[in-house]
Amino acid sequence: MEPQDAAEAGERAHVAFVVTEDWFFASHFLPMARAAVAAGHRVSVVTRVRAHRDVIAATGARVVELEAERSSLNPMAAGYAAGQLAAILKALKADIVHCIALRGILVGGAAATLAGIPSRVYALTGLGLIGARQDRTGRLARAALRLLIRGPLETARTRYLFENPDDARLLGLDPDGPRVTVVGGAGIDPEVWAPAPLPPHPPLRIALTARMLWSKGIDTAVEAARRARAGGADLELALYGAPDPSNRRAIPEATLRDWSRDGITWHGATGDVAGALARAHVACLPSRGGEGLPRALLEAAASGRAVLTTDVPGCRTLVRDGIEGLIVPPDDPGALAAAMSRLAADPALVDRMGAAARARIVTGGFTEAAVTDRVLRLYAELA
Repeated sequence: MEPQDAAEAGERAHVAFVVTEDWFFASHFLPMARAAVAAGHRVSVVTRVRAHRDVIAATGARVVELEAERSSLNPMAAGYAAGQLAAILKALKADIVHCIALRGILVGGAAATLAGIPSRVYALTGLGLIGARQDRTGRLARAALRLLIRGPLETARTRYLFENPDDARLLGLDPDGPRVTVVGGAGIDPEVWAPAPLPPHPPLRIALTARMLWSKGIDTAVEAARRARAGGADLELALYGAPDPSNRRAIPEATLRDWSRDGITWHGATGDVAGALARAHVACLPSRGGEGLPRALLEAAASGRAVLTTDVPGCRTLVRDGIEGLIVPPDDPGALAAAMSRLAADPALVDRMGAAARARIVTGGFTEAAVTDRVLRLYAELA
């Protein structure tokens, strides 16, 4: 059935998600797929399939395999993937192509052009290293991306989905404009991430749940905890997460093991982030930038935990300094150590900030329901 025939028959649009990794879709976007299926859309997820086919298929979406290494910057490899994807999109007869993350936008946008599909949602979930770099190379890369995404990859029926207003401005778009929707990340279910009672204090227990990447500022947190402890603060830092083998910014396991001493413990990957947060008073993510809106912060805030983070896009979208937590400059272990020490000395402040963080999630548009509602409106506009 051709797309125009679907419209005549009263059917909803066929939405094809394009995302490079099945684990990323499984960890962030299953509610979006479920909501689209429940609204009557046919849904396909085109991705590199590894271990998450079944959990994606359980939403009612069709899973279609595409081999595309997300860390590759080889234009020939990207072009080959776009050609493969264009053929897939034509075979699916997709009406709307929903491209997730930067590489998904570049490859998916090119494929949609080749397939002749003008209705597109470009969901930028952060810029990664390109967003974090403040040198000339970073500035040139961002300018090139803006020219490409807003140039040959854009159509009159392209809509943009951002997780923070800074990324919209970076692409030369008005965050309040008619083609832009800013949502609370991938959203989170506050019923699933219910607050647990705070553990006994002292010591102040700080949890950092993230992929073990240099860009996440893991080393900044470790150095800050060491300085705070050396200054007399009674605190412990627990690191939860594994290096990402597909990411060039992964921290070597030997380094992580070496850091695990004197009040700092690397626990490796965990399947129980809620449990890790329940054992903590405070969550920490001292990102160097390039974020959309980190899910780690959504999980921590929904769990009623005060947040220590940095003044970078995405992180400062959720956390307001002095309300839901404390914000410090990126790559500044001294400032982060001072913030850790302040919270270690003031349990009442930690409690108040945790309650405010929970309220921010529930009322501030950061729930799954709020996010999926905005996305379904986009589909209705494009269908």
